[in-house]
This record gives sequence, structure tokens and C-alpha cells, in this order.
Amino acid sequence: MNSSEASNKPLIIAGPCSAESYEQLLSTAKEVKALGINMIRAGVWKPRTRPNSFEGIGKQALSWIKEIRDELDVDFTIEVASAQHVELALQHNITDLWIGARTTVNPFTVQEIADALQGVDANINVKNPVNPDLALWLGSIERISNANVKSVGAIHRGFSSFRKSNYRNEPVWQIPIELKRHLPDIQLICDPSHIGGDRSMIFDICQKALDMGYDGLMIETHINPDKALSDAKQQVTPQQLKEILANLQVRERSSDDIQFKTKLEELRDKIDSIDHDLIETLSSRMKMIQLIGEYKRDNNVTIFQLERWNDIIKSRPEWAKSLDLNKEYIEELYKIIHEESLRTQTEILNNNPQKTP
Repeated sequence: MNSSEASNKPLIIAGPCSAESYEQLLSTAKEVKALGINMIRAGVWKPRTRPNSFEGIGKQALSWIKEIRDELDVDFTIEVASAQHVELALQHNITDLWIGARTTVNPFTVQEIADALQGVDANINVKNPVNPDLALWLGSIERISNANVKSVGAIHRGFSSFRKSNYRNEPVWQIPIELKRHLPDIQLICDPSHIGGDRSMIFDICQKALDMGYDGLMIETHINPDKALSDAKQQVTPQQLKEILANLQVRERSSDDIQFKTKLEELRDKIDSIDHDLIETLSSRMKMIQLIGEYKRDNNVTIFQLERWNDIIKSRPEWAKSLDLNKEYIEELYKIIHEESLRTQTEILNNNPQKTP
């Protein structure tokens, strides 16, 4: 991993999606440790979408972890999805835990886990919920923080989406950015394995996360990924992990160079000016939307006009392309603008001064 500052080096967590056997876990952990990584991940209980699929070894794997941890002098982190899981993990002196995406969506379960962790000297990471819901993620972190554990961090593993995507789980980078805005001191870790769902995507997702200032990476690593009992496609070998880490660029969070700071401030001032003009333009557009809403109301016409929307969603991205802007970016932007336009016109329609009481 290329970095000019040792202190800038991100935390790396690596290990198999699932602890499948003692030999598999030991072999993987040995090779991961040989890369200088001392935090090993291993799934003990695996929440699966459908029954009759591999759901983890369970309690037996905790004994494997304890033995391998003592033999190799490494730490392990595992997922817990219930208070019982927490109790069993603590009985085996496993105090680095994470709460999975399926668990984060349920405040009752998270609270039960928090109660089981009350006052424990443990490090807990909370994965984002399955759906893109910042409030749920924040709420889960707050519940665990209120348990007075040693430390609480966050893991970004992407979000389910109804639309077709190259990602297994859409990253929706804006949500972890907002999380960091609310909790600036929280340790934020990226899980590229679950975001990508394919080992070929892991490097690019890792680099993106580091470029955005993430504090660490959790990468699923298996001694023989193609034979893995779960998530085979997204796991890498220890050798592939070595290559990924060797090629990642770890950049500085900031620079003390006066010339850099001066130029950066100058460019940001220009952006501020452009943003001011942009907001004024959006305000002018919204005033037109309000006039259209009043005109539709007065003529008893429906708010949504499919033909007009089809024209907008087709033409604006084409305009963007001619100006070297990303078409998908502009399309998403106009979807947000259209949503606000519909909301505004709905308010106007429902506030009809011509109606008689």
C-alpha cells in the first residue's frame, strides 16, 4: 500500500465470509497475518435470505476462533445478530463485534444487543441498514453508544436497490458522508466485498473509499474462494488481497503547503459563487413551477403529465452530454427536481381558493 505517512495507513480487516472448518479458518488467518493484518473477520452466524442454505457453523466456530487467536496472536471480529450471540461471543473472550445490515433495521433487536453489551469493554461496528435510511443507521449507533462500550464504529456495506446495477449493493456514497457529518469522530470502514459482490470490483471500491477519507477496509478473504460455502464470488485469495493492498493509493487528508491552501481557497470561492447562481436559478425555476401549478389548478388539470416528463428526462441528459456532463448524474438530479415540483404543485392543488367550504 502506497502511503507517504505511516500514520495515514488505514485499518485493514480481512478473513472469510464464513468460518467453515478449523483448517480453512486457520490457513486463511495464517496467510492474512503474513500480510501484516492482525484483525481477522469470520462469519459465525450467517443470516440468509432463504432457508436450507448455509447459515454458519455457529457456536462451534467460536472455539476455533479462540484457539487460532491464541496460536497466531491475532484479533477476531464476528457478526452478532442477537443478545444470545453477544453472550456466547463474550464467553469466548471475543470483544470485537459487528452488527449486520439485516439487524440494524430492527431497533428492538439492536436495543436487546445494546442491553447485552452494557458496560462491556468491547469494540462494536454497526453496518448500515439494508435500505438507504440514514436515521436507522444513526439510531442503531446511538443505541450501542448508550451502552457505554469501549468504542463504536460504522461499516458501509452498501444498500439494496430495486434497479438493475453493477453493484451487489449500491454504495450511495452520500449516506455515509452524511453519517460522517453527523458523527465526525466515528471510525468509518468500507466493506467493498458486499458493495461489489464480485472480486473484480473490490480494488476500485477500496480506492474510492480511501479517496473519500474512510478509516479502514473490511475485505472478505478465503484460502479457496471458489469452494466457499457462502459469497464465493466476492471473496479474494490472500495473494489477491496482497496485490490489492499493494496497489492502493493512500492520500493525505490535507496539506500544510501555503500555496496549496491559497489555491484551494480561491477555487472554493469560485464554487461558492457558482452555487449561489445555481440556487438562484433553481428558485426561478420553482417560481415557474408554482405558476404552472396554479394554472393546472384553475383549469382542473392533473399535476403529472407523462408526455412532458418523458421529454424532460430524455432531453436534459442529452443537453448534459453535449457539455461533457455525466448523463446519469443529470438524470438523477432531474428526478429529485421533478419530485419537488410534484410536491409543490400538489400543495397548490390542495389549497384551491375556488373551493367552497
